[in-house]
Amino acid sequence: MSTAVLDLESTQWLRDLGASDTVRDAAIGRLHELLLRVARAEAARRSGTTNRLRAEEVDDLCTQAANDALMAVLVKLDTFRGTARFTTWACKFAILETSTRIRRQAWRDRKMESDESIWDRLVDSTPPALHQIENDQLVSALHRAIDERLTERQRLVFRSAALDDVPIDVLAERLETSRGAIYKMLHDARAKLRRALIDAGYGDRLP
Repeated sequence: MSTAVLDLESTQWLRDLGASDTVRDAAIGRLHELLLRVARAEAARRSGTTNRLRAEEVDDLCTQAANDALMAVLVKLDTFRGTARFTTWACKFAILETSTRIRRQAWRDRKMESDESIWDRLVDSTPPALHQIENDQLVSALHRAIDERLTERQRLVFRSAALDDVPIDVLAERLETSRGAIYKMLHDARAKLRRALIDAGYGDRLP
């Protein structure tokens, strides 16, 4: 990639990180400090989620996030295309790593429900995935379709992710699979449910 289109700061970052020995080590140190500051800022922004953690636990989480973000940046350095400043591009890795860890931490002591209690909660609070489903009969039809058309694993994934707002990365970790596999199961489950609701005469109410 030509650095002619890059701003001077981004060009310097790439030069330093591509250098050898002392120059590269110093650049990596500066980059880690930047990513750690970003991780701590992201944790502070999400303080409502981390308020049950001790200060040292939050700092350890941020340090781990910065470490992994640094490794990701170095591994993917050749993919940087200069559409944004290098620091902006790199900081996105720290934000992603921090938010992922915070979500996992928030769900650490929570269980994914596989019982029927979620349908009782729909009466009082409709999750985002069901904003357009307001009719009781349609909810009942969806309930039947989930029970009759989905496999046991698809039911768990759909109820957890689409109805109970369990983060995808948490689901993947709990089920010992990949995010891609979870997305595939959700896609297949939604396709089955959509077909079931259309067959039941609710096609005109679907988004």
